[in-house]
Amino acid sequence: MSLLRNTVSALALALAVTAGSPQAKAEAWDIAKAAEPYKGTELHVIFLDRPGYRAIIKLLPEFEKATGIKINYEIVPYENTREKEVLNFNSQGDLSIALVDLVWIGEFAENGWIQPIDKFAGDASITDPNLNLKGFFPLLLDAFGTWGGVTYGLPFDNYSGLLFYNKCMLKDAGFDKPPQTWDELMNVYAPKLTNPEKKQYGYALQSLRGETQSADSFMRFLWPFGGSLLDKSFHSNLMSKESQEGLANRQKLMKDMPPGIVSWDHAEAVNGLAQGQVAMITEWSAFYPTLTDPKTSKIGDCLGVAPEPAGPAGRLPALGGFSLAVASQAPEAEQKAAWIFIQWATSEAIAKSYVEAGGVSGRMAVYDDPQVKATYTFVEPMVASWQKGVPEFRPRFPAWPAISEIIAEFGSKMMLGQLSVEEGSKEIGTRMETILQKEGYYDGKKKLLQ
Repeated sequence: MSLLRNTVSALALALAVTAGSPQAKAEAWDIAKAAEPYKGTELHVIFLDRPGYRAIIKLLPEFEKATGIKINYEIVPYENTREKEVLNFNSQGDLSIALVDLVWIGEFAENGWIQPIDKFAGDASITDPNLNLKGFFPLLLDAFGTWGGVTYGLPFDNYSGLLFYNKCMLKDAGFDKPPQTWDELMNVYAPKLTNPEKKQYGYALQSLRGETQSADSFMRFLWPFGGSLLDKSFHSNLMSKESQEGLANRQKLMKDMPPGIVSWDHAEAVNGLAQGQVAMITEWSAFYPTLTDPKTSKIGDCLGVAPEPAGPAGRLPALGGFSLAVASQAPEAEQKAAWIFIQWATSEAIAKSYVEAGGVSGRMAVYDDPQVKATYTFVEPMVASWQKGVPEFRPRFPAWPAISEIIAEFGSKMMLGQLSVEEGSKEIGTRMETILQKEGYYDGKKKLLQ
């Protein structure tokens, strides 16, 4: 069945056109009726230039045709998204839907920029009777959409860290399977797969200064080694033996990574694997469509996907993603229209079409579909990581953006050899604790994780 036919089928279910279908539930949602009072409403949202957003954009025409609600989206680089949204909220701008990263939920909720879903979910005229919050992976709903026990957003564009690798390069080097541990990756696989003369490297870790450095590079080497950014008293834990071991191993891997890796963002890391320059990357599950698209990738059947390697503390993969939430600044009617869109975009009804278009749904049911499991090799390791995962992989508290900037600066200097691992850790710890002191994290009034 073509993508178009799948899309139309799923949307028809969402619009109650196929109420007699075996897939339909007891009470199908007449989304057209729900949207009738808001026909002509224009909603504004920020999207990223990533597969999950391109996927929902493909499906938008059917939503707009059925509801009469127009979605105006602006595509913004991830590194600029939070700042752009915060400026919009502070100036009472035009955003009607908030794109909320895992680590922004505390800041957005505590500033009152987003609405709890309870404001809308009790209104049957605008709420899908099959909303089914229990249908989301609990880890995702909690980490991406919930703060202080209150749910603000629904999971959208969800990621698990995975090991993507070139099976052919590994086979040529004498390996018949991917590394199971970080120790294997660092000390056995990466050195053997690196050949600077051929401009081929064993591993690439996206480490561009900014959130990519702090969250995707620096933090990735703490948890599997038993380390953490903070201890239970909110003080730096970077000087612990475990944290130091993880960061030292990141530094050790530099010799098997491409020159200039500190300037590589996600696109460069994915492209390095796609073009045969790099043998292994630890990247978000959302980049699977890019790596399987012959227009953007040469890797073809050589692509392998596995869980992130295990460290001394076990297999603790990165967790990332976003939720969509109703912006408090929007007029009342616009908020209700936004709620209708958010439910649709994250619904079980379109989950399969969304996945087939290149997105990663937060709905559990779609990954039980035999066709989905057979077609997308990333599903099994991704779902396994979501069954466990670490929601505190990056602290979700409001102080994170300021701390992220510090980690980005000194984490980059550590990788470049401008500071030792110990020196950089001490700088980050001192500056981080100064911020937390000012924000009241040492007087017992604030919690690290909600």
